[in-house]
Amino acid sequence: MDGFHRSRHDRLCLFALFISLQCAPVLAVTQPAPALDKTTFINQLLDQMTPEEKIGQLRQRFASSAMPEPEVLQSIAAGKTGAMFGMAPRPVIRALQDAAVKQSRLKIPLFFGYDVIHGHRTIFPINLALASSWDMDAIAVSGRIAAKEASADGLDMTFAPMVDISRDPRWGRISEGFGEDTYLVSRIAGVMTKAFQGEAPSAPGSIMACVKHFALYGAVEGGRDYNSTDMSPVRMYQDYLPPYRAAIDAGAGSMMVALTTVNGVPATANDWLLQDLLRKDWGFKGLTLSDHGAVAELIEHGVARDGRQAAKAAIKAGIDMSMSDTFYGQELPGLLLSGEVSRQEIDNAVRQVLVAKYDMGLFADPYRRIGSANDDPIDSHAESRLHRAQAREVARKTLVLLKNSNDTLPLKKQGTIALVGPLAKNPVDILGSWHASGQPSQSVTVYDGLASALHNKATLLYARGANIIEDKTSIDKLADGNVEIDPRPATQMLEQALDVARQADVVVAVLGESRGMTHEAASRTNLSLPGRQSELLAALKATGKPLVLVLMNGRPLSIGKEHDLADAVLETWFSGTEGGNAIADVLLGDYNPSGKLPITFPRSVGQIPTYYNHLNTGRPLTPGASAIYTSQYFDLPHSPLYPFGYGLSYTDFSLSDITLSTQRLSADNTLEASIKVKNTGTRDGETVVQLYIQDVSASISRPVKELKDFQKIMLKAGEERTLHFTVDEHDLKFYNSRLQYAAEPGEFNLQIGLDSQNVKQQRFEWQ
Repeated sequence: MDGFHRSRHDRLCLFALFISLQCAPVLAVTQPAPALDKTTFINQLLDQMTPEEKIGQLRQRFASSAMPEPEVLQSIAAGKTGAMFGMAPRPVIRALQDAAVKQSRLKIPLFFGYDVIHGHRTIFPINLALASSWDMDAIAVSGRIAAKEASADGLDMTFAPMVDISRDPRWGRISEGFGEDTYLVSRIAGVMTKAFQGEAPSAPGSIMACVKHFALYGAVEGGRDYNSTDMSPVRMYQDYLPPYRAAIDAGAGSMMVALTTVNGVPATANDWLLQDLLRKDWGFKGLTLSDHGAVAELIEHGVARDGRQAAKAAIKAGIDMSMSDTFYGQELPGLLLSGEVSRQEIDNAVRQVLVAKYDMGLFADPYRRIGSANDDPIDSHAESRLHRAQAREVARKTLVLLKNSNDTLPLKKQGTIALVGPLAKNPVDILGSWHASGQPSQSVTVYDGLASALHNKATLLYARGANIIEDKTSIDKLADGNVEIDPRPATQMLEQALDVARQADVVVAVLGESRGMTHEAASRTNLSLPGRQSELLAALKATGKPLVLVLMNGRPLSIGKEHDLADAVLETWFSGTEGGNAIADVLLGDYNPSGKLPITFPRSVGQIPTYYNHLNTGRPLTPGASAIYTSQYFDLPHSPLYPFGYGLSYTDFSLSDITLSTQRLSADNTLEASIKVKNTGTRDGETVVQLYIQDVSASISRPVKELKDFQKIMLKAGEERTLHFTVDEHDLKFYNSRLQYAAEPGEFNLQIGLDSQNVKQQRFEWQ
């Protein structure tokens, strides 16, 4: 309905809106909002805005922890800023919002965004660890609590979930994602989006999800951050795009656009990506944000000569809001005046910003998350603001037991335990990268967790043993380069570690990376343990004591040598605020580990990319047959060190053969695959039963297998249960060479296993 055909009621509401915008000193824009539907309200507000005010809504600026400078407040009051990003205290956020809704002409509220990736004040395990749980309820708990805590600190939006598929562990930001598999990441993308947004982004304790990074950011060449991505359309549609779509289908209100190029065109200026695919094909109606400074970076990409061209390219491509903006504010007024950018293009972008604010509930109450000054906590970091019990429970589910020879684990709560390693008493790195407002002083280290759990039942000795890394040149290159370095000579630290090891009944070595080594702009060419840590482990092994390796890292590491040295290996990733307690729970047997890897561990960096759902070749390596003239590396086994979906338990599980309800599947029916799972060990435990499908023959080469479903189940010792999986036509569809999404008649292998390699198999036909 246009402005000339509105009802008398709507015209009266518009008049009330106009009067309130001009005269009311506080919350003026909020009063008429309930009287109008969203579309009418936004359109009428747009009608009143000047070009300068519209362009101001497209700019997002940084909010520091200090009280804002006069220039910032003046910009907001003049209607030249639409949103802020960064973590500022509630009084600072309130001052910024006051400038918008008390001083600007139209009283349009700001929104505040921040990188709440895996927790806000209570830090949960990093996303790669959350994916290791394969537990959608646990993942939802982490997102819901993060939203509640962030909302309580005045935030309206999180720049998450990060759903970039990545199969290259050299890339530092792999720690922020959920692994290599399209199906698993897509499931988690939907869960996290709904957890952040709750019933609606405007609901109490909810924030808007801003999915990132659209698109293909995790596939940068060489695993080098900000590098180019060049990919065939089939692989793009089949493997890399579905998680973004899943988040949109779950209702995500906004999308952050990648810093990188997609097949030669920077995503920030890619109209095919943002207009044809995102808006037209997928029907996305939310807000698009550039990544930090991405509009200006179009000049460095070589697709814009200057700021004017950069702003023009971005707005025309479909970037609604420019984060850390310079050029939208400087150049869009002139571009609009010259006609190079149309009023409609500006209005389209502004409308998305206003809709996002409406959906966040800010027009109804700009202070809904900030609250009043009387509500501000006396201590923002108060212990009472944390959710420790949930963090501990979730963290336990994310730990992956990779090796356990001779039942080395769980440890006995007696005797003497030597705890060694630069990460054993490290309260900062256990939080992981992007740990929002999490405080190291509130995190539980591995030492803390073990000491508390043992409670004088056993003697706990500690030695650092080595630094995480000693190459200062490398440290200086890290965006988060705050690595704790012990200045003592390496030989002195090693000797101290050996001394405590000789006194102990068992040695636990906590080794890995610093949080800044798996972070933005923290790519690696080497996936081995950094520094002298491998030497430390070998020296500890030489003492003859049982040796447990506890890994703390944000990417798969090539630890073949360390795997052989250790009697047990526990992958703990960066497990968050309650990480030390969760790790102690597993090490001491108070919790039976159930995590499974969401990503493949290579034997060597030379195997990269290595992932389970690869295409076959015309000369595949066949176990037991001659390897000559087959697709292989002659100097290493073809297989990974640990496959996708792999993880052990303190109990054992067996699988029966698969039973299929039919050998022929068609479009009008379904197939049920049944399998018996039995806990054959002596302890209760959980496991993840995984279903894979292989399209044996198709019009294009298809993966050797693809995850299509899974079930995580708890079985008591000796218990047996029959699981049922349903397969239909959708599970068989793929994008062919013409990008048509369809299933093709033929034979399919259906596989069920406890990881991607060790599976039972049956064959069926689709027609």
